[in-house]
Amino acid sequence: MKILIQLFLIFAKMGAVTFGGGYAMLPILQREVVDNHHWATDEELMDYYALGQVTPGMIAVNVATFIGLKLKGFWGGLFATIGVITPSMIIITVIAMFFTQFEENPYVAHAFTGIRACVCILILDAVIKLGKKSVRDKRTLAIFLLILAVALFAPVSPVFSVVLAGVVGFFLKPSDKKEGAAK
Repeated sequence: MKILIQLFLIFAKMGAVTFGGGYAMLPILQREVVDNHHWATDEELMDYYALGQVTPGMIAVNVATFIGLKLKGFWGGLFATIGVITPSMIIITVIAMFFTQFEENPYVAHAFTGIRACVCILILDAVIKLGKKSVRDKRTLAIFLLILAVALFAPVSPVFSVVLAGVVGFFLKPSDKKEGAAK
């Protein structure tokens, strides 16, 4: 039960301080899940993000569910999921009750401008950290450049990009026989 409460509290804390969605949550997830609690490795976290991208729902909720499931099965997934969505539900409800009174306030508009800029930096920081750990050889660099080109120049769904990267990775990975013969 202790780990279930810990899952709820850790993910509730992340849900309360993360603005900008699942991508902005990545640096906090890396610190809490990988570095502090060792519930997943960097590679597993990247896999959860990839799965979260191609499964229905919000990335942050999906990743929380995957991590909870890994640790404590169904109940772990449930506690982590409820933890990550609870702060958002409370905050959104309170904001919705008062937003129409403040949406024209210039201070509120300027605050949101600052928050959006901050979220961009948080996402860029996560991309750089993940990129350093993901792009390790010519094959992963080729996949990275292909998907970057697709993302920049073709208006396709992120799901398509993830599936394309998986297919290219499958075909660019040398077979075990070739690796064994080269040794």
